[in-house]
Amino acid sequence: MHTDEGEADRAKFEQLYLRYRGMMLYVAMGVLHDGPDAEDAVHQAFLSVLENLEKLPEVESPKTQAYVVTVTERKAIDMLREEKNYVEIEVEALGREFQAPGASGLEDAMERLPARYREVMLLRYQQGYDTKEMAQMMGIKRESVEKLLWRAKSRLKQIMEEG
Repeated sequence: MHTDEGEADRAKFEQLYLRYRGMMLYVAMGVLHDGPDAEDAVHQAFLSVLENLEKLPEVESPKTQAYVVTVTERKAIDMLREEKNYVEIEVEALGREFQAPGASGLEDAMERLPARYREVMLLRYQQGYDTKEMAQMMGIKRESVEKLLWRAKSRLKQIMEEG
């Protein structure tokens, strides 16, 4: 039984690699602007994906896609932070563009949120991750995720009140 589980995990990881490697490289390049560094970030992201393989429901799902994109982005940002001549990045400006659910005033308001705020809102409320899981995939403390969520909700409320 143990061997079958290992084979299933290997097959799932292979499928994840084939399905998401290109997207992950694109995300890493968007942050790092350097091919070899982006490859390193993708490699680190895949190591993280491998560690959390059992948490991913299936290869072809929005939740899995959001997870691998977020992990890749976090790894790329971590690499930037490690550089000696690192310049502080506006954290709110970072984040992947995700399509907001539904066609409503809420969708318009979500689109007006900074990408980072939109990302945490969608991971929490659309994808269903809890703050502990989000902290792990984003490579930040749980308290930081909670603070980001609070700021995102406050900003969303402000946008909605403005019309």
